[in-house]
This record gives sequence, C-alpha cells and structure tokens, in this order.
Amino acid sequence: MEHQKQYAVIGMNCATCALTVEAALKKVPGVKVANVNFAAETASVTGDHSLTTETLIEAVAKTGYRLVALDHHSDDMEDMSGHDHARMLKAEDLATMRQRVMVGAVLSLVIILLSLPDYLPWLGEVTPMTARLLILTALAAPVEFWVGAGFWRSAFLSARNWQVNMDTLVVLGTGAAFFAGLAVVGLSLAGVPLVQGGVRLDAYFDVAAVVVTLVLVGKYLEAKAKSRASGAIEKLLRLGAKTAHLLGPDGALSDVAVELIKVGNRLLVRPGEKIPIDGVVREGQSAVDESMVSGESVPVEKGIGASVIGATINTTGTLTVEATKVGQDTFLAQMVKLVSEAQGSKAPIQRFADRVIAYFVPIVMVVAFSTFIIWLIWGPAPAITYALVNAVAVLVVACPCALGLATPTAIMVGTGKAAERGVIIRSAATLELAGRVKTVVLDKTGTITKGELKVSQVELAADENETSILSLAASLEQKSEHPIARAIENLAGERGIKLWPVSNFQAAAGGGITGQVEQDGQPIEVAVGSPEFIGKQAMEIDDEWTVKIARLENVGQTVIAVAVAGRLHGVIALADELKPGAKQAIDRLRQLGIKPILLTGDNERVAKAIAIQVGITDVRANIKPEGKLAVIAELQAAGELVAMVGDGINDAPALAKADIGIAIGTGTDVAIEAADITLVSGEPRAIAEAITISRRTLTNIKQNLFWASIYNLVLIPVAAGVLWPVFGILLNPILAGGAMALSSVSVVLNSLRLKRLKF
Repeated sequence: MEHQKQYAVIGMNCATCALTVEAALKKVPGVKVANVNFAAETASVTGDHSLTTETLIEAVAKTGYRLVALDHHSDDMEDMSGHDHARMLKAEDLATMRQRVMVGAVLSLVIILLSLPDYLPWLGEVTPMTARLLILTALAAPVEFWVGAGFWRSAFLSARNWQVNMDTLVVLGTGAAFFAGLAVVGLSLAGVPLVQGGVRLDAYFDVAAVVVTLVLVGKYLEAKAKSRASGAIEKLLRLGAKTAHLLGPDGALSDVAVELIKVGNRLLVRPGEKIPIDGVVREGQSAVDESMVSGESVPVEKGIGASVIGATINTTGTLTVEATKVGQDTFLAQMVKLVSEAQGSKAPIQRFADRVIAYFVPIVMVVAFSTFIIWLIWGPAPAITYALVNAVAVLVVACPCALGLATPTAIMVGTGKAAERGVIIRSAATLELAGRVKTVVLDKTGTITKGELKVSQVELAADENETSILSLAASLEQKSEHPIARAIENLAGERGIKLWPVSNFQAAAGGGITGQVEQDGQPIEVAVGSPEFIGKQAMEIDDEWTVKIARLENVGQTVIAVAVAGRLHGVIALADELKPGAKQAIDRLRQLGIKPILLTGDNERVAKAIAIQVGITDVRANIKPEGKLAVIAELQAAGELVAMVGDGINDAPALAKADIGIAIGTGTDVAIEAADITLVSGEPRAIAEAITISRRTLTNIKQNLFWASIYNLVLIPVAAGVLWPVFGILLNPILAGGAMALSSVSVVLNSLRLKRLKF
C-alpha cells in the first residue's frame, strides 16, 4: 500500500538544488515517486508504508538541506504544526539573508570607493598601493566568505555529491576574482611592479564583493517574491480558529486548543467567532458567513441538524456544535492539503526546463573555461585580465534559476488564485490541460439546476383524489433512493399524508418502480415512473394525457406518472430551479470559445426547455448513467479535449473518463474524489473561472520560459565577448551579477501578475 506525504525543503536557493534533493529522495529505498518544487520549496514523496520521515530527513541532510513534514506536528516543536515550523525556519533564513545583504552592501560600497584608483589612476598618486590593497583584502574577505557563505556551503556540498549547481558558478566566478586579487596583493608585497610596459595589473576585489552582494540581493528579493506567490496556503491556514469553547459533560465551559478537539465533542460558538471544526448544530439558530467556501457574501441560516464548516464565521446567534471532523479531516485541512499538493506538483511543460537545468551548469562551466582560454591566447594586453574578467562574467550572468522558476511560480500563483475563488485544482498537470479544453459537458441536475426537486403540481384523472394518489406514490417511493422519491415523500410529509407498507418492490434503472401498497390490509398494484416506463407496463396513456404531459415537459418540468391497478390515475410534475448565474456562466464559456453540451437522463422536451433558458444548443437527453461514458468517449474520438462537470455518484465514471473532471463541491464525495477540479462553491460561474485561470497561467508560463531562455541565450555569449570584435563592448562582471539577480526576480514578479486577475 503506497502513501503520499508533503514536506517543506529548507535551504534551497537555486533550481539545481531542487534536482539534487529530488535525486537524493529517489535513491531512498521504498520511494516510488519524488517531486521537488523549487518555487514552492516543497517535496512530494510517494512510497510504501515502511518508508519513514526520519529516513527521508537523513537522506536530504546529506545534501545540505532540511526536510520538514507538513502533515504533522514538529518533533521538536510539539505545539507547532509542520507548516508553522517550516514557515518559522524560512523566516529565520530570510532574516539571516537580510542581515548579510546589509553587511555586504556597506562593505561593497567601501570597497568600490577604495578601488577607484584602479579606474582613475590619478587617485592612486595620493593612496599608497600596498596599504590600499591590504585594506581591500580585509574588507573583501568577509564579503566573499561570510556574506557569501551560503554559496560556498552549497557549492561544497554539491561537489561532495559529485554535482554542480548555480552556486558553483557564483563561487567559481567570485572566487576567481577574489583569489586573483590576492595574487596581485602577493606580487605587490613581494615588490613586483604592478605596472609593466604601460599595462596595469588590477585587483578585482570590487568585482568579487559587489557580485556576491548583488546575487544575494537577488536571492533575497526572489525569496520575498516567492513567499508572496505561495501566500494562498498561508491565507488558508490563517482562516482556522486557534482555540474553541469546549462544553464538558456537566455543561462546564473551558477554552482548549483546536488540536485537542475530538469527534463527538460539543463546542459553544458565540456571535462573531469562527466555527473551530466541521460539525453539526445541536442547539441554537444563527446565520453563518460561508464566504471562504462559496465566495457568497450573504450569510446562510443554520439551525438544529444543519452542517457547519470549520473556519466559517458565526454572525448572529449562539450555536452549540458537535464535532464531526477534526484535525486533518476537516474541510479546511483538506483544502490546504489539495492546494499544497497542486503547488508542489510538476506540469508537463516543466519537463523542458528540467532537462535544460540538468545540463546547464556543466555547459556554462565549459563556456567559461573556453572563454578564458580564447581571451588568454588571442585577447589584447593584459590578456590575463581580459580572460579573467570575461570568464567571471560568463559564470555570473548565467542563470538556471530563471528557468527553474518559470513554471512552478506561475503554478503556485495560479492554484492560489483559484483557491481564493473556491476552485481547487488537484495538480499542475490539470492546470495546464484545463487551459486547452474546448468542450464542456454539463450534467443538468446539480450543475445547471439546484438539484432540489419540488412537486409543482399534480394532474388527476376524473374522480381521483390528490391525497390518495400522493399517499400511494409516496408509500412506494419510500423504497427508492432517487431524488424524485425524496421530493414526493417530502410533500406527503408536509401535508401529513399517511404512508402504507410496501411489498414486492422492484426498481428499473432510469425508468421507474413497481410494487404492492398494503392500504388498509388490501394489496394495491402501483407503478410510478416516467410516462415511457408506464407505457411499457402495458398501461394505456391516451391522447389527452399525452398533451398534458407534453405541456408540462415543454416548460422544463419532470413528469412522473402514477398507475394504480393497471390504469393511469394521475401525473406528478416536479420542478428544479436554475442555479443563479447559470445563463451567465454558459455565456462566459462561449466567450472563451468553449462549446457547452447539456447531458441529462430527462427526456428531450424537459432537457431542451432547460437548455433554452441557459442558452445551450447541443443537448443529449435520455442518457442513462452508463451512457454518459459513451458520450465522453464519442467526443474524445472526434478529437475534442473534454471537460465533464457533475455532482453525483452516477457522474463519477464520466468524470474519470473525461480529460478534465470537474466536480461540484456540494455533490457527493465519490464525484469529488473522481474529479481533477473541485468547485467548492458549486456555482456555475466557477467553471469558466477555472478555465480562465488555467489559460492565463499557461500563458504566463510560456512568457516566463521565453524570457528565461532568451536571457541566457543572449547574455552568455555577450558575457563571453562576442560583441568585442565588432563593437568593442564587454559585459562588466558587476553588471552581469545585477542582470542575473534581476532575471530570477523578474520571472517571479511576472507570475505574481496572476494575483491581479479579474473576472
């Protein structure tokens, strides 16, 4: 039996770091699948039950990074969740980075001022050369080895594991500049003239210091931007209540941490407080703000027996709530889990970036070495200086991180934006594929309509009694689980109509039911079902009844015929209201170039009446549960990318068959489990919103990949000096470091534009 767990990875600062951690996890015995997301700083590991968190933590520690389990409390912080612990560690890393950036900036500024004689020779006349070089060494060393300690540590650990990463490039580039500077200092101390034949040997301490500082500034800004990109999970976590008012068996009230609540506990929720857990109202009446679930700002009335969701807000009255789901089983915890899994997953489009990143650093090292040799042999005097500066520029300007961030940052922001709108997207692959959907198949009941059937009218044969017909029909419907049965039963209950025992009950899938109703000890043969079903029972439906039935069906009402002792005694019409915004949702799908198709088990007249109201022209009626699969398969065979929207158990196979299964969140757990996307609110408008978010995210990913690719393809050759022979232009290593820092930040900032997406 396999299981999947989510972890936070602490300490990654480049895309190749993520590949290193991923490779380490995949080598652990028992691991089946491991995905590490650099942007989200998470790892998703699937393995057998013998696999322990401790084993994974140990494997990752050998690569120099830390792993924190997100689905339980931290071992060393008993009162802190995995998410909180990871957030604390990241905050500590960010604070340390900020401190080093500030120190690096101050020291680099002083180093630049002391290095001015290298660029303005007349300043050198008033500044002793050797003394100045010694001061520069003293200032540059802490920048290189303390401010840049993270780069050296990461490069060393990668080398120990026979790997290279972006930090390797930074260390090689800045290290070469620093140690070349030390060589110049050594020559000066030995009395060797630094100016020979009109050519001056410069100590590039300013290059080493400024590049280290600029790269670290870029990493700091990148980390800040990434934290904004992953803010959706933090927002969800902040929604939950921290404490609850627990009612003891004797009625005594005590405040406890939410983590200590158990199923069956009763809690008091006062006006203005958050409901701590998922539960059922046992006492009281109130309106509950469920906007975090549905996006609907109007509070929902809740009374005894009503279900409530944790993190929603009690607005008016006091409620006593019995806990039904706690801990990781609550709605909020499941939302956090699904969003976390989606943000940590990889989209197929990311495979391109992963393949490039795997070879990127070694290729850049080869290019830098070749640049050094070419300039050393064919460069102008002093050749060693030109060779060193251009090789350092190549090492510093190269940026695999921009490629590594291109897809996951957009996925993080896109899934986060979707979660804010009540749309839960299960994976990055789903997000990518949903953007390409051209056909949406919508089940009628519960998707376009509310799924709350109510009896609208009863048509009777001559000399028949409405109460008698409803009594017989409702008695037989007691044995059925169909929504129509519930509607007829509810009406009988509201009117206080007596129900009778039933024997010889039989149900025909998608048709109707038959049986004997024992009325006052007398068995009466009763059949209830669609007019077609009654007709097949060899019971005559004359022209008058046919006209009545057609009239009701033409206005979108579902008609159920009731036959007693082989004769039609009446028909019951049931109506299901359209969901608010259903027509606008269909209009929006059309604007997106998507073809909507209505799918229903109702007959064609009822289906078309509903379709006309919402503006759907393609209607598939009289579709039995097993027929839904055939419709999806037929559309796919025609080359269409199909999304299926449904809410019931009967929809689950079709949801699984479709390219994208979209479940209405108010539907059954079976349907939701089979779906790729869940619309928590159940609102039709969320269908178009999910597709819009997917399309915009896909566009954003392509923009990021294009920018990251063009950046590296253009600036690496420029840094190597290809413009020198024609234009006399070289890329200063300091500018190269700044460009590298900005390249990653720009990708993240572009992804953050998705947060401003309007609907």
